[in-house]
Amino acid sequence: MGLHFTGIVIAISCFLIIGLFHPIVIKTEYYTGTRYWWVFLLVGLACVVAALFIGNAVVSSVLGIFGASCLWSIKELFEQRDRVKKGWFPMNPKRRSEY
Repeated sequence: MGLHFTGIVIAISCFLIIGLFHPIVIKTEYYTGTRYWWVFLLVGLACVVAALFIGNAVVSSVLGIFGASCLWSIKELFEQRDRVKKGWFPMNPKRRSEY
């Protein structure tokens, strides 16, 4: 009876992907504001749809997690803007007029 690492690989991938998106959202909002939310939408939808057609459980799961994280980042991008307005995160001085 061998060991099965599928669940562990998916769990670690999920942890890393979600952790990766925190700084991506912060940097995206700092440098570009919320104007590129649609990129997260397109990438997220493409990944989720692609995950439906991939037979490998690990690859499909990781792609689905990545897509869902992209879609969730749209909400986080707008919430990050609100956090900047509250002074919880630094404001980009070049974009001061947008706030």
